[in-house]
Amino acid sequence: MISSIRLLLETTSDTLNWVWQSILFNVPWYTNYFWGLIVISLVVWALEILFPWRKNQRVIRKDFWLDGFYMFFNFFVFAIVISGIYTAIEGFFLSIGISMTTLTLWDISSLPGWAQLLVFFVVLDFVQWLTHVALHRWEILWRFHKVHHSVQEMGFAAHLRYHWMENILYKPLKTFGVMILGGFEPSQAFIVHFIAIVIGHLNHANVKLTWGPLKYIFNNPVMHLWHHALYLPENERGVNYGISLSLWDYIFRTSYIPEESGQIPLGFDGVDKFPKNFLGQVIYGFGKDKE
Repeated sequence: MISSIRLLLETTSDTLNWVWQSILFNVPWYTNYFWGLIVISLVVWALEILFPWRKNQRVIRKDFWLDGFYMFFNFFVFAIVISGIYTAIEGFFLSIGISMTTLTLWDISSLPGWAQLLVFFVVLDFVQWLTHVALHRWEILWRFHKVHHSVQEMGFAAHLRYHWMENILYKPLKTFGVMILGGFEPSQAFIVHFIAIVIGHLNHANVKLTWGPLKYIFNNPVMHLWHHALYLPENERGVNYGISLSLWDYIFRTSYIPEESGQIPLGFDGVDKFPKNFLGQVIYGFGKDKE
């Protein structure tokens, strides 16, 4: 018991130190997630300012600062708090004989490095697509996912406005995605990480970008805006579930883009009564829904 507590504290301390060293530029630039997130955010925000899709939307839109806070809370503060717990869980699985190689379904070590990254990116995105579908279709998960859909004016920072419970759900499933691919070196995953952040920021940005014919492969702002639409087709709990890739929605027929004006109301039934502040939103979902 004491050793487990010590491991939890050490891991939490290591994560805190990693974030601090990132802030001080004491980690390699290509793995500096802290400043990488800031640079990507500023670039995409500049695109919103220079090429706004919804020209009547303010540069400092509704909930801009709240979403900015969510970016750092979900990526760094929460990661520090929870990191020790994940390590303790990993230690438990190791103690019963389950390691990163136990569930290997496909050994990709013989593939070139670029191919390994591509396979990892696609597999991970599909796992996240399935998770996203579950967040909409299972009531207990939808209650938490409502935080992300409480956005009523879309902008790049809305990408990372989500309930902290989603971290607890997504991270183990993403780890599962790594476990089924034998021979992949996770240290290379920073490339996929930054690509996903760029695509995710763009998907939520106030820019009209469809990628042309590549729209059937990559998610885009037009497609994702309809994912956040207040009014959806009858009997649909959600559409356009794609994270980085749109192809899953076209394959499984969950795509929906009736028009591209960008002038549609966002949210869900009862969004006007949803908590407006961070504290109200992070505790939302645990009590009885009063809507």
